[in-house]
Amino acid sequence: MRKRTILLVEDNLDDEDLTLRAFRKHNIGNDVVVARDGEQALEYLFGTGRWAGRNPSDLPQLVLLDLKLPKIDGLDVLKRIREHKETKLLPVVILTSSREERDIVSGYRFGANSYVRKPVNFDEFIEAARQLGLYWLLLNESPQMMNNERRK
Repeated sequence: MRKRTILLVEDNLDDEDLTLRAFRKHNIGNDVVVARDGEQALEYLFGTGRWAGRNPSDLPQLVLLDLKLPKIDGLDVLKRIREHKETKLLPVVILTSSREERDIVSGYRFGANSYVRKPVNFDEFIEAARQLGLYWLLLNESPQMMNNERRK
């Protein structure tokens, strides 16, 4: 079975680098597509803009979504993901430094599967990435995975 893509939506280059390093350190070999703003994330998911021609039915296994993004913020991206029947069940984990209670509540209200605060400490960040990878990429069974198995 081929490893499916992770969509990392992150505008901070340091956090992007930490996430990718953490995945490599824990042998998470999935391809990672990075979107640096909300607009790029939606273009990737729906096969528009710079991603025109990409098959939008080939969804990532997981979206790691920051909240504080340029162009379209993370909560608006999440809302748009949940509005479309093709993406409404796509696993979305909010991975953010926000400690605002309203962000946590809004994230879950708009359909996030999980809300993870980015640790400031590198070792804690590495461990958080390992746990995210273990659960969301190895243990979790998503509806998309079931649909792909039926198509074979």
